[in-house]
Amino acid sequence: MTEARPRPAPPFVREIIYAEPFAMARRLKGARALTLLESVQRHEHLGRYSFLACDPAQTLVVQDGKALLDGTPQDHEPFAVLQDLLAAQPRAHVAGLPPFQGGWAGYISYDYGRHLEPKARIPAFQPLCPDMVMHRFDTVIAIDHLQERAWIFAGTSADADALEQRLRPRQQALGNGTVPGLSAQVTRETHERNVAHTVDYILDGDIFQANITQTFAAPEPAGFDSFALYERLRQRNPATFAALLDYDDIKIISSSPERLVRFDGETAEARPIKGTRRRDADPMRDQALAMELQASRKDRAENVMIVDLLRNDLSRVARPGTVKVPVLCGLESYANVHHLVSVVQGGLRPDKTVVDLLAAVFPGGSITGAPKIRAMEVIAELEAAPRGVYCGSIGYISFSGHCDFNIAIRTVQVAGGMVRVQGGGGITARSQPAAEYDESLTKIARIRAALEDAP
Repeated sequence: MTEARPRPAPPFVREIIYAEPFAMARRLKGARALTLLESVQRHEHLGRYSFLACDPAQTLVVQDGKALLDGTPQDHEPFAVLQDLLAAQPRAHVAGLPPFQGGWAGYISYDYGRHLEPKARIPAFQPLCPDMVMHRFDTVIAIDHLQERAWIFAGTSADADALEQRLRPRQQALGNGTVPGLSAQVTRETHERNVAHTVDYILDGDIFQANITQTFAAPEPAGFDSFALYERLRQRNPATFAALLDYDDIKIISSSPERLVRFDGETAEARPIKGTRRRDADPMRDQALAMELQASRKDRAENVMIVDLLRNDLSRVARPGTVKVPVLCGLESYANVHHLVSVVQGGLRPDKTVVDLLAAVFPGGSITGAPKIRAMEVIAELEAAPRGVYCGSIGYISFSGHCDFNIAIRTVQVAGGMVRVQGGGGITARSQPAAEYDESLTKIARIRAALEDAP
């Protein structure tokens, strides 16, 4: 007779004084591997929680598809290593409290996707950063904005004491977060030609759509302060899935509105964004732009294609008959843009894990195209450069198995002495190259303003 495994113990929980997540992060500035996952734009369902952690117990880094745990090479492929690490330290989930109660958090670069799709013919570009950096945080600050309450989740009361003590000093001063001289890495002519080539691939029946982007970059200024840039960006472009990762020589500043996937222990949910219009200061004009987006056959067709792709992705790990689309082409409005957003859900099969789920949906279909593998090949051919964290994902997997990852759009990455921001859009048979170029600028307008400290 097989002995039953003991049930995992819950974390130690202590409620603390509610405060703005970024204010807490500024008190911890300089801490090792500071990770802030913040819902700056508050929403009952999408923007309810924020999380803050630092000083990890372990670090998993992936370079060229190979996993290193605290610098030691691992024998298995990275996602298998991550699954083993999660299984080694389970914690029971405390119901009714924020879902990240300790676990692994960090980023997965877009370029790691070629290792998950070995049939794809994608070259190994010179990387902008490691393929993946995930930290094990045994102690986490979790904030519920709807209830205006905050907690520390920890292994022991002593661990909670130590973190609470670190929150007592005043906020640290911010330095220089501006980046002058940001310039396009390709000409307008080149980007429009890439869009036209993509349309040709579509008309030839090679793909249905592909997400084509361009990069703006500048040297990292001396003394650059990622906290100062993040402060401006969260004010100018508040987003539901924002993030600040301060990882020594890699800094990620994100104001993403898009979720890749969330898992609550039973149901997986993806929220693809396809279809964009700029916001307008004139309320009447702003409403007209939103109505135009909702009525656009091109944008709706693009959204529906990605929904079909995600239904297929989720079906790889979902229980039969559970994949559904409760929202199709719903309108969501943000500080800078209106978006069409759909919701795709499915119940995870009992023989699949949250890591299996992540592998099934990564990279997100909204930033690749359809069919996914061929779209990724077209992107690599035309962009001819790595994307790094941009279009990858930032998020967490709790020890209990809950997870939430964004799609890292509207994201600045600082690595290798350069500051980069990228923007683009999904190309379909109806796409016009000039309009797609203009849309790519619209999507990053607030980020460029924050980088340049422009009005």
